[in-house]
This record gives sequence, C-alpha cells and structure tokens, in this order.
Amino acid sequence: MKMPTPLHRGRLVRRYKRFLADIVLDDGREITAHCPNPGSMMGLKDAGMVVWVSPAANPKAKLGWRWDFARRADGVLAGIDTNAPNRLVREALAAGQIAEVADYPDMRPEVRYREGSRVDFLLSGAGLPDCWLEVKNVHLMREPGLVEFPDSVTARGAKHMGDLAAMKAEGARAMVLFCVQMTGAERMALAADLDAAYAQAFAQARAAGVEAMAYACRIDDPDATGAEVVLERRIPLVNA
Repeated sequence: MKMPTPLHRGRLVRRYKRFLADIVLDDGREITAHCPNPGSMMGLKDAGMVVWVSPAANPKAKLGWRWDFARRADGVLAGIDTNAPNRLVREALAAGQIAEVADYPDMRPEVRYREGSRVDFLLSGAGLPDCWLEVKNVHLMREPGLVEFPDSVTARGAKHMGDLAAMKAEGARAMVLFCVQMTGAERMALAADLDAAYAQAFAQARAAGVEAMAYACRIDDPDATGAEVVLERRIPLVNA
C-alpha cells in the first residue's frame, strides 16, 4: 500500500473528541486534522509526538488534513488509520502472500453474515470450504516487541469472535487475522486486562476451532519517496 503523497511532518498538540487532532507542521502552520481512529490510541497520542499528515483526498471534506502516521519517543512507527488493515490484507490476499489461505482464488469483501454482522473477507474456491476472515487492527505496544489487542473495550470485536465460531460450527473455516501497524513487533498477546470479555470470547472461539494469526507490517520512513506499508511477516501469538 503506497503511503499518501505528499505527507507533511509535524508535532502533535492534542488528540480530542476521538476524530480530531491539533498539529503544528514543521513549516509552522497550525492545523486540525481528521483522526481516522475511534479507539483509545494508547501510547500514540502524546503531546509532542512526531506525526505525518496528508491533504484530504476529498476537497469538500470538513477538515483539510488527515493524520496518517506517528513516531513514538522510542522510535516505533505506527499507522493511525484503522481502515488501512483491510486494504493491506486485501493486497496481500490478491498477491497470495498469506500462506494459510493462498490456495483460495476468490475473495469477496464486506459480506453480510450472522445477525447484523459483516465479515471483512469471504474466501472461496472449488473443493475448498468457505473461509470467513475477520481483520483486526493492532497498534498497542506497552513493552518492547510485544503488541497487544485490543487497546480498549470492544464489544463489537467480541461479537465477531462468536460469529466466527458459529460459522466454524457450520463446517466452514473461520479465521481472525491481526494486522500489526507498528514497527518493532516481535510477538502478540491479548490485552485481557483492558477487555476481559474479548479475551474470553477469543478463547471460546479458539476452542471451537477458529484460526488466529498475527502479521506485522513493514512501514517505510514516511519522509522517503515512494514509501509503502506492506503486510510482511507472521509473528507468534503468545497467549492464544
């Protein structure tokens, strides 16, 4: 996935009302950018943090800027947009780069299933059981090398695990893929202290046969020409 062009670097002043971020660009301009992330953003919203923003793609957008990336004080670089993981996984699926499902030739995004849910991808192919694939965004790191999910309570996420377990019970494959939008990720764990209900739903789904995996992304330097974000390598789940 190509990074937006052009990207402008600055410093975060504050993130507030979930979808707003005040930023001072390196050229001195003070802007308010759209924050495409409704989560807690624990560890990614500290004042003074180096950030990158891009001009809004829609000229009629309320805000003229979008917040794309942040670099923590420890040097870890993270993608902010929670919609990016679906694009990253879609690219990787199309290129056959996710070994666990590389034999599925057909992919449909955003398919309705169960009660009021949509699965991120439905994979299918002749002679293969349908594979219902849910994608989760990960960008919480509370200790070096260890990323965690979720960063706040996610009742919707817990419901998705129950939906996947139900599809598995009907004879399909069901899978959750954690897309890690952070550099320096070596392993992943569930943040049960932040959402015990999700951890329980995840454990129940795994016991029912739902597959789980975590893939870390390569995130290029946002200042580099032609920079990309790419779903790159699988990392171990340490408590799943």
